[in-house]
Amino acid sequence: MIQPTFAGIAANAGPGLRAVLIEAFGDGPCCGNGATVVRLESPARAPWMGTIAASLRQSETAFVLPVPGTRTWLLRWFTPTTEVRLCGHATLGALLALAHWGDLQSGEALHFRTRSGTLPVRLLEPGLGQLDLPTGELVPTTVPEGLGRLLQQRLGYGPEAYWSSPLGYRVVLVAAEAPLAAMASLAQELQGPDRAGLVLMQPTAGHGGPQVAGEPADYQLRFFAPGLGINEDPVTGSAHALVAPYWQKRLQRSRVIGWQCSDRPGGMVCEGAPSGMIRLTGTGHLLWDGTLNASVPPWPEASNCTGDDGEVCWQHWLAIDSDPIP
Repeated sequence: MIQPTFAGIAANAGPGLRAVLIEAFGDGPCCGNGATVVRLESPARAPWMGTIAASLRQSETAFVLPVPGTRTWLLRWFTPTTEVRLCGHATLGALLALAHWGDLQSGEALHFRTRSGTLPVRLLEPGLGQLDLPTGELVPTTVPEGLGRLLQQRLGYGPEAYWSSPLGYRVVLVAAEAPLAAMASLAQELQGPDRAGLVLMQPTAGHGGPQVAGEPADYQLRFFAPGLGINEDPVTGSAHALVAPYWQKRLQRSRVIGWQCSDRPGGMVCEGAPSGMIRLTGTGHLLWDGTLNASVPPWPEASNCTGDDGEVCWQHWLAIDSDPIP
């Protein structure tokens, strides 16, 4: 009888890398948006991080790297197929992962330095965090003819408005009566720029509809990005940060409640931050905590990253190792 061996696994064991799976913007298991968070102690190349993200198969995998002697961490995000410039739910996941590992306590704040700038975050209490994300102006744009026909076929309603944005996302407003939550996925039928991120949003009915922390949602949306390797993202913080100013202006309120009506729904509170960014408040659930049996390949050019110069670390990991991001 042939006995299976695990010599190959044992040979690659070693200390491994700490990792968790956080279900962000959800308040229990199997809801919200899953983000794996991997803790690095030395910088890693983008191709290696991309390979790890492809193996983990979450909508996003976040890699965090501490800057020695500071309250700052470096952060990058990868889908299973590409690196992205901004990810809200994996930023919340990274914050809650650091809290789980004991790197910050309730009430404490820190900064993530990313390829989209510095993002302030704060742990309000276990499982509840705030993050400030950049937003951008919605630019009215002509609706692609094919998209208009597709929405009319699927929803029975055409677009009421259509915008482009600096994030690269396109945004569509549809009528409150449109059956957005019940609509089948559009991912495989999207064309052109819409494939890099399409937000479909509508006002909600208020009382009797979805709630976040006991408050009725003001709007709901869905997000499709097949061009980024994500047919549909369950709960998308960057999309809410982008559209929150529209709803603040429309409703004449500084605080609005957003909901994402995917098959793993979740929501957040959206407010303006003093910096001009949008402050999102949301919960997250730790699904698993473990160790990746993998080690970061040597990267001699980034050896200064292990020293005391945090700026050198920033330059190496976020600037020198900078393949173009779509």
